[in-house]
Parts: sequence; C-alpha cells; structure tokens
Amino acid sequence: MQKNRSSDQNRHLLLNALIGFLGVLLLLLLVALASRVLHPKIVTERADNNPFMVSNVIQLEVLNGCGVPGIATRFTDTLRRFGFDVVESGNFDHFNVEKSFIISRSGTMENARRVAAALGISDDLILRESSPDFYLDVTLVIGQDFESLNL
Repeated sequence: MQKNRSSDQNRHLLLNALIGFLGVLLLLLLVALASRVLHPKIVTERADNNPFMVSNVIQLEVLNGCGVPGIATRFTDTLRRFGFDVVESGNFDHFNVEKSFIISRSGTMENARRVAAALGISDDLILRESSPDFYLDVTLVIGQDFESLNL
C-alpha cells in the first residue's frame, strides 16, 4: 500500500511538472506572437550593390500559377533576399498561367514596379486591383515563363 501511494505521488509530481512545462511553453509562444504582431520586423537593410533591395516594407504574396511544385517557395526565398516581406504563398486558382504577372493591391503602383523590376517582369504585366480590404501591397502570380525571371 505504501508503494502504491509513493507511485501515485510520483505520477502526480510528473504530471504537475509536465503541465507546468507546457504552461511556460504556451506563455513563451504567446509572448513571441504578441511581439511579432505589435512590433513587426521592418526590413531597413539596403545593399549598395543590389538595386532591388528596398528600404520600405513591401508586403506581398506569391502564388504558383504554373503548377511546378515548390516554385512559390523558391520565389519567396529570392524575394526575401531582395528585402521584400513575403507574408503569404500558395497556389493561384489555376495552373494555366503562361506569363508571370503582378497585381498591385494597395493602389501604390511603385511597389508593384519594384517587385517587377527585381524579377525582370515587364511593366505591362502589372495589373491594378486595389481595395481597402487588402492587407497586401502586391501579388505575384508565377507563370510558365518562371525560368526567364530573375532568381
């Protein structure tokens, strides 16, 4: 009986330690999330040898319109190296996009032009679709011509 009581106490102690650890972990996660929301990272680095580095944050999404697996991730990594803030990536509504294009979401065409210049996309492939509901500046839709773009 003494042995069972000791075993139960050890289990309760272990369970309480585990609950405490998970509580601390949850608290750290909440603090990290709150600091990211309240103080978003702003890219201020400017590379003198790279004309595509930006000093103002341009938030964009990258969408795969050609169906090549992983292509949105490749472009996301490149755009982040250029100093852009890629906040979302995924698939376009279809995979039949022949030529990559850019959509200006915020109405500030200069942001869309900077993304286009960084990737080598012609200004005539920039569309304007602004709305106060958009939280993004620019959407990049990657087409089947992705190999001809700057990566």
